[in-house]
Amino acid sequence: MTLADCDRVAEIRIGGWQRAYRGLMPQSHLDGLSVTEDAARHRTRFAAADGSALDLVAERAGEVVGWACHGPYRDGEVRTADAELYAIYVDPAHYGDGIGGALLGESVRRCTAAGHPRMLLWVLKDNTRARRFYERAGFRADGTEEPYEVAGVPVPEVRYVRELAAA
Repeated sequence: MTLADCDRVAEIRIGGWQRAYRGLMPQSHLDGLSVTEDAARHRTRFAAADGSALDLVAERAGEVVGWACHGPYRDGEVRTADAELYAIYVDPAHYGDGIGGALLGESVRRCTAAGHPRMLLWVLKDNTRARRFYERAGFRADGTEEPYEVAGVPVPEVRYVRELAAA
């Protein structure tokens, strides 16, 4: 990913939230998401990056159609030896095209090569589509749940884990 990709990544991320989380979060919250504000956050984060997190984009015909970000697992403020998939989103027009699987596969490959023993991620408990996607990729819920609240509405998350093969 480059700094120039931040606007398109924000479009994909906000579009992904608005589609994937419909019915799982308050609609007023989803409707209030701003691509412009999200792009500005991405540019700020990207400019201040310390190299521990890696942003990947998928392109088709020269257009960014997907984004993933991974880095060290965050256990509160402590980073562990494990890796964490922080985010993965695909332009809804490209759902089912294999882009999400390719991005996830590349993140897993890079984390394995970097020597991380496991990759973890958090997913909304009721997001069955995403949970099936991760399960098909070898991730399993490990029984850990975390409260998450959006606009006063609980939307709990569950943690998924995948053991990584030795590099």
